[in-house]
Amino acid sequence: MEMFSLALPRHVLFGRGAADQAVAACLSHGTRVLMLRSASAPGAAQLARRLEAEGADLTLQDHRGEPELPALEARLSELAEAPPEVILAVGGGSVIDMGKALAALLPQPEGPRAYLEVVGDGRALDRDPLPLIALPTTAGTGSEATRNAVIGVPEAGRKVSLRDSRMLPRCAIVDPALTDGSPEGVTLSSGLDAVAQVIEPYLSCRATPVTDALCRDAIPRGIEALYWLMNEDHPKARDEMAYVSLIGGVALANAGLGAMHGLAGVAGGRTGQAHGVIVGRLMGPVLRANAEALTEAQAPTGRIDYVLRVLADQFGVPKVGALDALQDWIDDCGLPPFEAPRAEAELEDWAAASESASSMRGNPVPLDRETLVGVLARASS
Repeated sequence: MEMFSLALPRHVLFGRGAADQAVAACLSHGTRVLMLRSASAPGAAQLARRLEAEGADLTLQDHRGEPELPALEARLSELAEAPPEVILAVGGGSVIDMGKALAALLPQPEGPRAYLEVVGDGRALDRDPLPLIALPTTAGTGSEATRNAVIGVPEAGRKVSLRDSRMLPRCAIVDPALTDGSPEGVTLSSGLDAVAQVIEPYLSCRATPVTDALCRDAIPRGIEALYWLMNEDHPKARDEMAYVSLIGGVALANAGLGAMHGLAGVAGGRTGQAHGVIVGRLMGPVLRANAEALTEAQAPTGRIDYVLRVLADQFGVPKVGALDALQDWIDDCGLPPFEAPRAEAELEDWAAASESASSMRGNPVPLDRETLVGVLARASS
């Protein structure tokens, strides 16, 4: 067996009612608390009141939209004179990513560009990050278990990562009850991202025995739970999706991703469209391209065959029709269209830009630019 490593949050709490532990988790690291929350985060106001009642010197900030470099730089400047001792991020993946970026960068002697991949120097952090407590309210990105934060860079027209092994949250608290009643569109787009993030690490050329075991179990659970939630909002299905999202975060932190996310980083930066929508629209075309490329290269196809069999079983079709059935179901559920350009030259520019994305390094087989252009075209048709 080859050598491998395993990176995890220092402490993970999972289950209904786990959010009750957030106050104690924060205050174990200090009393100066920055709480970053999405405006619609369930229970966030009550959590803030509890923190103050327990003696926290609380700074409360709302966060909307996916993190972008100008907003990150503004927050860093605002907090520099009196930084918190601990950060609590309550919300979806965007809120948690902003919290992770602030926790990572507030102690550093240089600005964000010294540490950002692709558009910056990509340096390792010079100093340890602040402790971060992650409390997700959506089941999608798995950001509570990853060692990177995705940051939009408008001037470059793309999203890139701030990445360091020390950026894993000090404590990940996953309470599926916080996802109950999420809007159907949010459930669908975030759920497709969660499913993608157990499929891509399983297919990854950097997969390990641990990520294989986790993903092979989580792939059918995620697909079944999301199918269930598109028909009925049920607590058990919410529990399953929250678990799959957490496992996706663990898996991608240790095995990487692939072309779905490599292309999505560019597409999201160019369009501003929701990440989960983009990944959901890319899922079928990327899986098809990988299956064809693996077959052409006479490479092992056991892993992608497993994914196709799971999809075929879920939709009650032969394996050969699995990706068509997936696409039809996504369409029937009402996922918004993918806002890719129609012009061939623009598609080629997107494909070229995606080739430098770190996620591409995990794809199970190299995809040439012509193939990537075809994937983008099919995803937007």
